[in-house]
Order: sequence, then structure tokens, then C-alpha cells
Amino acid sequence: VTGSSGKTSTKDLLAAVLAPLGEVIAPPGSFNNELGHPWTVLRATPATDFLVLEMSARHPGNIAALAAIAPPSIGVVLNVGTAHLGEFGSRDVIAATKSELPQSVPASGVVILNADDGAVAAMAQTTEARVVRVSRSPGADIWAGDVTLDELARPRFTLHCRGQQGEQHVEVALAVHGDHQVSNALSAAAVALECGASLQQVADALAGAGPVSKHRMQVCTRADGVVVVNDAYNANPDSMRAGLKALAWMAKSARAESGAPVRSWAVLGEMAELGEDAIAEHDSIGRLAVRLDVSRLVVVGTGRTMGAMQHGAVMEGSWGSEVSPVPDAGAALDLLRAELEPGDVVLVKASNSAGLGALAEELAREGQA
Repeated sequence: VTGSSGKTSTKDLLAAVLAPLGEVIAPPGSFNNELGHPWTVLRATPATDFLVLEMSARHPGNIAALAAIAPPSIGVVLNVGTAHLGEFGSRDVIAATKSELPQSVPASGVVILNADDGAVAAMAQTTEARVVRVSRSPGADIWAGDVTLDELARPRFTLHCRGQQGEQHVEVALAVHGDHQVSNALSAAAVALECGASLQQVADALAGAGPVSKHRMQVCTRADGVVVVNDAYNANPDSMRAGLKALAWMAKSARAESGAPVRSWAVLGEMAELGEDAIAEHDSIGRLAVRLDVSRLVVVGTGRTMGAMQHGAVMEGSWGSEVSPVPDAGAALDLLRAELEPGDVVLVKASNSAGLGALAEELAREGQA
């Protein structure tokens, strides 16, 4: 599995949907580089039926090198975004690097492509393997219809599959959070179906597949009613937008259910490795928080990028006290301790280097007293 975002979540869903079919080896967390990838491969034994591998890249050639270690039978490409843009230089170079995976799948294998991403869909021309397309729209081999979200932004949808027996469908209710998880689930479902699972087996497995890897859309409702969304392992512009949209939905749903004011908090740190686009991307995220009607934006960290996020929010909405710049995670925690109210919804998100995961864990722990 590769992609600019969603790799680890999809890897976890894959492990869940394949588990009913046999023994699965999958990496913990994000063991997806030149160290974690071969370490995961070496965990496989003759009894292993399915080896799930997550592939990351910082430079062209990285994914091809990983694929050479364990030649894939099935390759999944999720999306081409702007993660590590500072390392690659352009989205075109990122797309070319991600396409190293479908190029590495032999003609006897299968490539699963997200047809909703044009750069990914184009990779069908780069592989000799059979291509299976997934989408949120009709026309793909596997697609999701009638997508809705519950009060904690857990998606429900109808999973459609075209096969030799015509089109079949089944209702799916995910246990993970965020509208963006629909595409991840479609890719996992496509792999499981290729490996012999039935549609109902896929639906049942997805329904029981909650968040596994730490600090990735982990949702905790404290005893005082505060909802903490810990998505602090990593961040890029695409995943940051997805997190903010999930936050806005949860707060809106809580307001509708309770009939009382519910505040949403976005506690955001730096998105690393964006290169020359870092200022513009952080500015854009600040503006998006305003457009999504986030109640409070806590900008964690100093420097030009975080200043740009604060500036974007102020310029988009003429915000004053709604934006709170703080120097570090400790100061952010002090602010939240002083001002959080029962029922508030809090998203904590940043690149791992910002160290906000511990803040989110402490915030969740404190409310259980």
C-alpha cells in the first residue's frame, strides 16, 4: 500500500478484512521505510497467508527499492498529495514515485487504484497487471454509494461490486472516523475480494475494525463529555483538511443532538517537509478552519509557518480571540485545561515532529478522573 496519506489506516483495515481468511502479518504503526519494511517482511513464516506492507518514500526510487525486497502480488495506490513536497519538489514527481508500486506488480498480479484521484487513475497505463478501480462514484469496479456519517463522523455506505455474477452490494458501517476513510475502506475491500472474501465477510470485518495505530483519528469521549480526537501522528495539507472536516461534523452533530452550544477546538501544529509551499499551505489551513466554523483555533509553535496559519485565520474571518497562538504543547495544554467546557470537541493534529501526541493523550486521560 502506498499513497501520500491514509497508508497506515488502510494497512490496518487491510489486516482486519484479511484476518478471517488466514494468518496475517502487518506492520505496527508506520513501519514503512527501508528499516521497518524489511523488518515486517522477516516476521513472515511458512504459515503466513497474507503479508501486508506499507510503503513510504522521500525520494524517487524508494518505493521501487522496497518492492524489490518483497515483490508484491497486489499493489494499492491511494492518492497523490503534497506530503513531503519539500523533498520531491513537485506533485508530478510524487506521482511518478508512487507509480513505482504498480510498475513493480507482475502481469499475474492485481493493482488497486483510487479512480477519484486523477494522478492515481493514470497509473493504469504504467502496469501490466490487471487493474481494479475503486471510487465514490458509479462506474468503477468497486464503489461506495449513499455515504452518510454518524455523530462521531463514522461513515456508513453501500458497497457495490461488479463481478462475473453481475453487480452485488452490501451495507457497510465503519468503526473508524472521518469521511476520508471511505476511500481507504474501498481499497481494503478490493484487496479482500481479490483474496477470496465474500462481500458480507468484508462488511462484517470493516464493522469491527476500529482505530489500531496510535494517534490516528483516535476518538475518546471523556467523563465530562469532552470529545478528544487524537490525530497527531502526522499531518500534510490533505490529511489536515480531512481532520478539520471531521471535527466540524462532530461538533455540528453534537449541537443538533443536544440543542445546546457545542464548541469545536482545532489544536494544530506544523506540517513538516512542505518546502517552498509551507507558508501558503499553513495559511490555507488557517483559512479553512474559519470557513468550517471552528470555534477556537490553537496554533502551536513559533516560526513563519505557524505565523502563516494564524494570519490566514485572522484574514479569512477577522478573528480576534478565536485564534490563540501558543509557543509549545505545554502552553496549549494549560490553555485547554483552563478553558475547555463539557461537551467541547477537540482535534489535535500536527506532524509527528511537533510532539502533540502526548498532549492529546494527557488531555484524554485528565477527563477520565
